[in-house]
Amino acid sequence: MSDVPTLEEVLAVRTRDAAPELVESISGGRLRCYACGHECPIPDGARGVCKVRYNDGGRLHVPWGYVGGVQCDPVEKKPFFHAYPGALAYSFGMLGCDLHCSYCQNWVTSQALRDPEAVAAPRDTTPASLVHDALRQGARIVVSTYNEPLITAEWAVAIFKEARAQGLVTGFVSNGNGTTRVLEYLRPHIDLYKVDLKSFDDRRYRELGGRLQPILDTIAWLHRSGVWVEVVTLLVPGFNDSETELRGLTEFIAGVSVDIPWHVTAFHQDYRMTDAPNTTAAMLTHAASLARTAGLRYVYAGNQPGRVGDLEHTNCHQCGERLITRYGYQIQQYRLTPFGACPACAAVIPGRWSVPLQ
Repeated sequence: MSDVPTLEEVLAVRTRDAAPELVESISGGRLRCYACGHECPIPDGARGVCKVRYNDGGRLHVPWGYVGGVQCDPVEKKPFFHAYPGALAYSFGMLGCDLHCSYCQNWVTSQALRDPEAVAAPRDTTPASLVHDALRQGARIVVSTYNEPLITAEWAVAIFKEARAQGLVTGFVSNGNGTTRVLEYLRPHIDLYKVDLKSFDDRRYRELGGRLQPILDTIAWLHRSGVWVEVVTLLVPGFNDSETELRGLTEFIAGVSVDIPWHVTAFHQDYRMTDAPNTTAAMLTHAASLARTAGLRYVYAGNQPGRVGDLEHTNCHQCGERLITRYGYQIQQYRLTPFGACPACAAVIPGRWSVPLQ
């Protein structure tokens, strides 16, 4: 018998009780978890779909006190294109996810406890230590990412409270599989939210371990509540790239608001999906044209720098003036006024703007 603790045992001592807003007792000693759209009814001694929230003696234990990864990146990499361009985003993540996407690019952290090959050692830390590190590196934004941040919402809120106290902006990079309860819990502490809208077909979402409707509800809720939201779709040939699906997806976003930026990004073979062809620039351009026909004003193509025409840049929706010129994650020219308006026609550009950081 090995004396080396399992990852499950390692993480079991790095927990605390769930926020009261995110749990309730139901029949048979079970606990209902509201951290994600699964709303798992968890029996005593069992775990939710995410594998990291579990019922132990009638108490819902949730991840706490560690990170599985930390990185400082341009905010454009998240991607946010209408939120503090040029700023550094201090990104942290824990372990676990409520979905199991076969093409996940963060599978080493997200699929821990589900895939035995996904091994990422937790590093103990505190909210104050992480925020101090963010400030030391010159970050303007603190972002919960790498795993699914909704299932580690309590830890994110603790960090965001520290970050806000130091004048930092906060954000989620998430699959958007939320509940009203978890979004209301987050709302006082969060500024930005990137939702990964993976498909517009509920059947496809069920292949990934989820459902479509909670993601659509999250996008609409965030916009109504004043959180700055940008939506990303990884375009996977043969999975979510039909014209019918892309029309439905972009028409839905436009129905929430034509001002929500939509990023359509290129898939490359990863994790367990190695049979689908990689996305081409022409595929991205075609998807973007459908989005513009649907009425979206700000459409971007990612992961193909220099190959997608003006789809890396921000242009004024009113007069067409070039406002931000990008190459990949690098800003080459920035012409917005300090208050986020077009210098040519004075149209206000939707987003969260500031004087660009040098």
